[in-house]
Amino acid sequence: MAQLLITGGAGFIGSHTCLVLLQEGHSIIVLDNFSNSSPVALERVAALARLPFSANGERERLQVIKGDIGDRKCLERLFTSACTRGKPIEAVIHFAGLKAVGESVRKPLRYWNVNLTGTGCLLAAMDAHSCRTLVFSSSATLYGYPDYTPIPETAPIQPINPYGHSKAAVEQLLNDLATSAPNQWRIACLRYFNPVGAHPSGNIGEDPLGTPNNLFPFVSQVAVGRRDSVQVFGGDWPTRDGTCIRDYIHVMDLAEGHRSALECLFAEPAQLLTLNLGSGQGASVLEVVQAFEQASSRKVPYEIAARRAGDAAITIADPALAMQRLGWRTERTLDDMCRDGWAWQSANPAGYGDLG
Repeated sequence: MAQLLITGGAGFIGSHTCLVLLQEGHSIIVLDNFSNSSPVALERVAALARLPFSANGERERLQVIKGDIGDRKCLERLFTSACTRGKPIEAVIHFAGLKAVGESVRKPLRYWNVNLTGTGCLLAAMDAHSCRTLVFSSSATLYGYPDYTPIPETAPIQPINPYGHSKAAVEQLLNDLATSAPNQWRIACLRYFNPVGAHPSGNIGEDPLGTPNNLFPFVSQVAVGRRDSVQVFGGDWPTRDGTCIRDYIHVMDLAEGHRSALECLFAEPAQLLTLNLGSGQGASVLEVVQAFEQASSRKVPYEIAARRAGDAAITIADPALAMQRLGWRTERTLDDMCRDGWAWQSANPAGYGDLG
């Protein structure tokens, strides 16, 4: 099993992926600045993975470092220390970054600095230590207003906000890097659609800082009583019930997709692999609300508001290539997503803040 570095490993997708990889037997170093995450998530991951404690009181196979991908000295210490201990980092899964579309419009410099410049620092450290296997957390926001659905990986890259532009720029950087050093870099760019849900235990889940930017955590917070109602942006879209349709993917399916991508990179020659991770199925906003009401046995009040700038009517993945290349497909349904999301939210009404 490999020694892995996971940046942003305490976040929503990162923590679930850490759990899947620890259960697979890998050893993990997590680098996270905890700006939008909690170290409690990793404590719970370690417990779920049943990691034993070592003689010094730390969990075996899981090292947590508070630090930033833009800190070159921190990265150098991290890679050097791993080599010194005789366990050099063999691959990186890169989640760290900023991801709020609205905030990116207000603070573009911050998004370009963290998402692009920070990734550049990470890649330089990897290259200096001959670690050239990377799974990158990309996004379906690259597709902007899609020309058609379902969306294949060959669809035009046409982001419409600074967040999407920063993700597209990182993909271009990775393409340039792979081209510059043939037969050296193993890279997978995974374009997620809409990750939701939680681990079925209810012990780890999504805990956004402040007001949620996405539908699912907003719905779950309304159901648990933290918020009064859900704002539905537009009831007049050209869809079956007038609300936007999105491709939702259970976070555990997504975490398993990362495991499959890593296995593919380790098993095959150097390559740059770009894949959609989605279900290929769409659910409308109102269908999500209704499914969550059924899962929680709670009423989720909603209000129809004006359309939101930047939204598209329908965004659904074509996941055929991921099935072809990785043998991966989603296994969990919208009902599973709502059930597990409610297990998390009902057990942790204030998220990880319940523990202070």
